[in-house]
Amino acid sequence: MSTKVRFAPSPTGRLHVGNIRTALINWLFAARTGGAFVLRIDDTDTVRSTAANEAAIRADLTWLGMVWSDSFRQSERFKRYGEVCEALKARGLLYPCYETADELERKRKIALSLDRPPVYDRAALNLTDADKRRFEAEGRAPHWRFKLSGNTVAWPDLVRGEQSIETSSLSDPILVREDGSYLYTLPSVVDDVDAAITHIVRGEDHVTNSAAQIEVFRALGAEPPLMGHTPLLIGADGQGLSKRLGSLSIEELRASDFEPMAIASLLAKIGTSDPVQVRPSLQALAEEFEFAKIGRAPARFDERELEKLNAAIVHGMDFAAARPRLARLAYGDQATEDFWLTIRGNLTNVSDAAVWLTVVYAGGLVGPDLTAEDQAFVGEAAKLFPAGEATDETWSTWTDAVKAATGRKGKALYQPLRRVLTDQEHGPEMGPMLRLIGSAKARERLELAS
Repeated sequence: MSTKVRFAPSPTGRLHVGNIRTALINWLFAARTGGAFVLRIDDTDTVRSTAANEAAIRADLTWLGMVWSDSFRQSERFKRYGEVCEALKARGLLYPCYETADELERKRKIALSLDRPPVYDRAALNLTDADKRRFEAEGRAPHWRFKLSGNTVAWPDLVRGEQSIETSSLSDPILVREDGSYLYTLPSVVDDVDAAITHIVRGEDHVTNSAAQIEVFRALGAEPPLMGHTPLLIGADGQGLSKRLGSLSIEELRASDFEPMAIASLLAKIGTSDPVQVRPSLQALAEEFEFAKIGRAPARFDERELEKLNAAIVHGMDFAAARPRLARLAYGDQATEDFWLTIRGNLTNVSDAAVWLTVVYAGGLVGPDLTAEDQAFVGEAAKLFPAGEATDETWSTWTDAVKAATGRKGKALYQPLRRVLTDQEHGPEMGPMLRLIGSAKARERLELAS
């Protein structure tokens, strides 16, 4: 059996790290098994779905390297869903219900007050044709429920192991709303059947939906795909991410200059038995992928880990890869390989190079505020600055001379000089930095500060 999986985002918003982790697990599994990865756009909500969101979804997946072998939209398949509904109605498996939302809520509260599970009582199955005509004369349109078997539904979950749910403990799920629009279950099952999806891999919040979906698969004469339900993401503090998903959208992370492989490496490895380390490619991640490595505890997403992984990528990035991105920054068109190799070890993101481009290539700096004592010290240091063009050794030669002349040492010696020359408290080694800045700019900054 050739593996075929699908990622099915709704274009009602942007993709966030939780969505992408699900997409990535599907993609890695398909790549590992030589299978196919299908992108299904779940746009049955025609009011909230937008072309802009769909375009953003496709752009995010492409940027991350998760190419798909096939793609389609649910909005193009309404006729097919209607055909399936009529077939289920003819078999008595899809039946009309006329209760209002208020009436259903009242039933739910009564059941809870009697210590009974709030399961739909199937009262609609007892309606006569006259009852239905009366409701419709009142202006009520029916919603349509799928009639569950009441049997035990079991499946071998790829992540959670053997699972079973008594469908007698569930309400018959609504598949079609009063306005004729479809809820998730029916289109999803029909699409999975028609697309020959072999595995459904998604978050564990869908576990409770699985029994009803399996029964719909079987009602359509199809064998349900194998299923796997992964633990959801939580923040570093152990809390859910729901309030912060806007800031954790892939669009936002890309705008913040994070590397695709930093994001992919983190999302592929958190919550697994593998160490969280940068991998060179999605294919390398796929070669290591196994469902058995995914733990049952929630996966903890820590942005500090993402920053560390990103920094590791940037620290190893060659100039050829960095150059076009540096060129988008102020003074970036002047950057040399020497400059990049000097400063990259101090960056978390490539865009962090902006400050060092200014330090090296800008004319003058505003400079730090100095105490009167430090200002006098910088004046003495300026007089001792070596003649000629700066080399890698100029910094140590110069500071040795300043130390001997002023008696300063350690932080009191180096910090004021670093701040005057770079306007930064910390940064790359000052030997190469002073050479990159050049003697003329260095003298100008020393004189201005003193």
